[in-house]
This record gives sequence, C-alpha cells and structure tokens, in this order.
Amino acid sequence: MSRIGFAGIGRMGLPMCANLVGAGYAVTAFDVRAERKEAAIGCGARWSTNPRAVAAGADVFITMVPGPPEVRDLMLRDGVAEALPPESVWLDMTSNSPEVVRPIRERLLARGVRVLEAPVGGGPAESRDGSLKLFVGGEADLVDQLRPLLAVLGDPDRIVLAGGHDHGYTAKLLVNLLWFGQAVATAEALLLGKSAGLDLGVLRDALRDSAAAGAFLHKDLDALLAGDYLRSFGLDRVCEELATLTDLGRDHGTPFELSEVVARTHRRALARYGPADGELLAVALLEEEAGLRLRDP
Repeated sequence: MSRIGFAGIGRMGLPMCANLVGAGYAVTAFDVRAERKEAAIGCGARWSTNPRAVAAGADVFITMVPGPPEVRDLMLRDGVAEALPPESVWLDMTSNSPEVVRPIRERLLARGVRVLEAPVGGGPAESRDGSLKLFVGGEADLVDQLRPLLAVLGDPDRIVLAGGHDHGYTAKLLVNLLWFGQAVATAEALLLGKSAGLDLGVLRDALRDSAAAGAFLHKDLDALLAGDYLRSFGLDRVCEELATLTDLGRDHGTPFELSEVVARTHRRALARYGPADGELLAVALLEEEAGLRLRDP
C-alpha cells in the first residue's frame, strides 16, 4: 500500500505528510485551503484540488482535518466515500465523533473499503519527529497490515490498539477530557493558593512532588505560568470534543457530573473569547474572574 492520499495539510498534517514522503510513500495531498499547495509540494508530495481524484488513486486515504464537520463534508458532500476503490483503506486520524463516523464507515464497508481510526495524541513537535501517540480502533489484521505506515507517523511503542471500531476515537476523547479537567482543577487550586498568600513557585513544586502530581503539572504548567495558553488547538474544537463526550455519557447513562462542569467552563470561555486558538483559554477565563494572573514568580 504505497499510494497515499492525504487530506488536511495543517499544523499537524503537513509534517505527517512530509514524514510519509521521507519514508518512500507516494503521497498526493489535498486541502480545502488552496494556499497550502506550496507547503505540500515543498515537502515532496503531489498536490490536487480534487479530493475525489485523490481518493480514487489511493491505496490508503488519510484524513487529518480539524474535526467531525470537516470529515463529514469531505467524505459525503465532496464524494470521497464514493470515490474510494474497493479494498482501499480509509485511515481517519482526526479527533472525531463516533456518531459522525458510523454511517460513513457502514457505507464504506458495504462497498468493500476497509476502515481504521487512529486519532493522535501530541502536538506539532511530535508530529514533526514522528513520536505521536496513536489510539487505534478497528480490525486487528488491518492494524498489522498498516503497522509500517503507522510507525512512520507515530512512535511504534505508543501505538495503542484500543479495540474495535469507535474505541480509538473514544479513548482519545477521554484522554483529552481528563487533561482539560486537570487544567481547570489545577488553575482553581493555584488561584486559591495565590489568593491565600502562597508563593506560586513553592506551591507548584509542592504539587509536583505529591499524590496530586500528573502530566499536566510536570509538562504543561510551566507553559501556563509563562503566559502561554497553548495556541495550537482551537477553543471551539475543545468544546466540540467535550460535547461529544457529554452526549456519549448521556447515551450510556454513566455519572458525568464533574465532566459536565469542565464542559460548561469551556463553553463559558468560548462565549468570552470566541473560537480563538488556545487549549488553556478556560484557565484565562478563571484568571479573569479571580482578578489574578498565574505567572512564574
């Protein structure tokens, strides 16, 4: 499977596309933004303005687009689902909604097209060096068949076979839910500590060396304290992902009260700042409401 169609030449997709070219795959790229042509050609890919043509000539068609609406439009409105040839593979690496993907997948499977999901964990840096974490859902034999390709895009030791269809999407969304929740909870704790007179540096170090420690405290807190709200992902997309999980929790009837608070906090931030880039803009909202800034002392 050496002919790759790649849809979505953005901050994440462009370096992924470049890595595939570097590994010897013949990649034809597509993006709805015509200005991405130069970047795609610059990394060694071919360029096409016709997603149906890209799909028709691909052994594997990869989607790495912003979210569920873009996947739905590309696959259904733009006709990619009908253009993919039998025995080809649709590999969706978007942080997607199982509900959106399910009817598309059923249509493709009925036509003999195989489907695999592999939403990613990590940012542009991990995308560039091929160390993304992949949350894979689908048939185990197809995972084995595509493992060499997956190992180009992600760290081979961080390819997680979450289970069957939809399980990869759900696992990735749950990881994001917990991260967003940790960001909100950590911000509330730090704001209260600062208001009570604690030195933020002392409190940060105490939390890191405690039972409350986690990846957010060790990896991401320093960016926040430097005034970086992590602008590699849009606040509207954060709310979109949290809404998907809220619906999923409601459908399954599981307790979701704390997660609903996290989702509401992000919706309030979206109402305040709009669809701006910034995974930590909910923290900016809490800072604004507290009248305090969390900055490295």
